[in-house]
Amino acid sequence: WHTKKPVELVLVRADDIKMTGKRHPYKSDFKIGVTKEGKILAYEVKHYQNSGATADLSPAVLERTLFHSTNSYFIPNVKIYGVCCRTNLPSNTAFRGFGGPQGMFVIESAIAKVAEKLDMPCEEIQAKNLLRENDLFPYGQRAGNCRSLLTWNNAVEKYKLSEIRKKMEDYNKTHFETKKGIAVMPMCFGISFTTTYMNQASALVHVYIDGSISVSTGGVEMGQGLKSNIAGIVAKGFGIREHRIKIESTNTTRVANMSPSAASATTALNGNATLIAIEQVLDRLKSMVAKELGVQDTGRITIVDEKVFCDGRETDWTWDRLVQTAHLNRIDLSAHGFFATPEIYFDKIKEKGHPFAYHIFGTAIIEVTLDCLRGTYDIDSVKIVHDLGRPLSELVDRGQIEGGLAQGLGWMTIEDLRFNEKGQLLSGALATYKVPDVYFMPDTIELTFLEDEGNTLGPYGNKAVGEPPLMYGIGVFFAIRYAMRTFRPQKEFAFTSPLTPERVLLQLYAD
Repeated sequence: WHTKKPVELVLVRADDIKMTGKRHPYKSDFKIGVTKEGKILAYEVKHYQNSGATADLSPAVLERTLFHSTNSYFIPNVKIYGVCCRTNLPSNTAFRGFGGPQGMFVIESAIAKVAEKLDMPCEEIQAKNLLRENDLFPYGQRAGNCRSLLTWNNAVEKYKLSEIRKKMEDYNKTHFETKKGIAVMPMCFGISFTTTYMNQASALVHVYIDGSISVSTGGVEMGQGLKSNIAGIVAKGFGIREHRIKIESTNTTRVANMSPSAASATTALNGNATLIAIEQVLDRLKSMVAKELGVQDTGRITIVDEKVFCDGRETDWTWDRLVQTAHLNRIDLSAHGFFATPEIYFDKIKEKGHPFAYHIFGTAIIEVTLDCLRGTYDIDSVKIVHDLGRPLSELVDRGQIEGGLAQGLGWMTIEDLRFNEKGQLLSGALATYKVPDVYFMPDTIELTFLEDEGNTLGPYGNKAVGEPPLMYGIGVFFAIRYAMRTFRPQKEFAFTSPLTPERVLLQLYAD
């Protein structure tokens, strides 16, 4: 501003934390109508988003809140309202799930309230209202390849929910100062940028005459395992070993006009673009070797473990010979691939459309033990059945699920942002802002992948895994709340998060 020229500004960590926007705080009001049996007939919710001093990404975050306000449930009559509120905080911004978790927390709060009024187990109401195949979301899209009930039933049966509840009830009858709580957290998360034009990507693939491969995409590796996934896609696509592959750093001189690495769509967009480039090179190579072998149909040619097969029988052609012969015959060994997610759109005037390529489903069972004299709690276990599709790398996917879970658990419990009346951050250091550590995490984490042969959009049937697992952490709030109500069954507890030990203690003993 002062020099009228671009400058490089590197902030120290303390200033960066003060100035950088956080996940948006929300205040929400809801009304919910149900039958005496717990079937939800209508739901109305108003979301007031604390956007900070400028709009920034707030409208996009609020939009995803609206899309996810019914989570994994079918509700026939829905009215969802949202507004971005300007305040004196630094401009808040997108963070894992960007708006989805806030919307899901409110519907889970509404169901918890219903369960308390009807004196029914919360999971009984949840199960009655889960999405079925071809149910309509409020925005007009149908729940295709719906795995909501499947993940729920798998979790209930595999982890023996009825036995967990029985042990918990027996424990609570014989213990006064500590109580156990349980919650089941279903999750449904849409995959795609809801701004349609952002769902596009490109990739550049070079095959060198020594058989090595260079791949450039517009995706940014930020620890989510993108490079590992792309390398696996390339190895499988060409039928070669991964040691030959180099994933280049992201640079707009090689791949231009890329959308942000966000929305859990980075592997799908860039992976599919890479596959399109690979197919171009493979078509040229297969046409050449088919001619050499006297074969008309290139579909009879396959490459497996760097060997060339014809009709399933091994030939004397190898990957090295194939590439070198192609070069000598002046065949192009480079290709540019472009992918745009098909069949997605959303009419913002009519508020209807098909904004998501598909949805991810899952179910988590969370158990906690609450010290009712001190307000402290331990997360005993989190047991998850997650809709994965076909994993490209199970290790990468497991890391994403456990990492997302940690962030969700922290968001709901101990990560308490505090500001003064001037909008200045008070909890700007680890001394004042508690984050999950190894001692905070559940004693037991069990994870079952529900593989899905029906999804074809992701590379080789892979499904997105970045953001959805964070939503499982929402369940810890309701598990702690369950334990609190067991200790003081007649008391009304607020739906205020994070549910820090201080808040637990004050709610247990304040009149």
